Amino acid sequence: MTSIWLKFLGTSILLTLSACTNDSDESVHREPPPTVAEVPHETFVPAPEVVKPAPVSQKTRDTYQWYCSQCHGITGKGDGMNALQLAVPPRNHTKADYLETRTDQQLFEAIKLGGLAVGRAPCMPAWGNTLKDADITGLVNYIRELCHCEGA
Repeated sequence: MTSIWLKFLGTSILLTLSACTNDSDESVHREPPPTVAEVPHETFVPAPEVVKPAPVSQKTRDTYQWYCSQCHGITGKGDGMNALQLAVPPRNHTKADYLETRTDQQLFEAIKLGGLAVGRAPCMPAWGNTLKDADITGLVNYIRELCHCEGA
């Protein structure tokens, strides 16, 4: 039974990668992440006390390593073994500049529905049929831990 699932997973990853390879010599144009406008110092309001999320479980870390690290890398830097084969580089989960502009719900939807469904990289597969919502929520929390940032 395990052998069948491993073959299925391997085939799924290969199909995803073959659909996302960059066969052209054109460089990929990437738009810079949106910037936050400067706000005058007088308009700052003290932030409410933030409740620190629960620590990320080992199960969530293992899930990230199994499903995400092939593209995003073991430490989330976007340097996974498949990263160089993709037309659009995987997101670096350790850089807060982009991730802090996204809500947890936006990250959840990108993982569940895939990049194309949310207007992002078409190479990002949809994991909604593979992972439970609780697992995806755990991955969102782990990404927040990697980037040391909170959502918008």
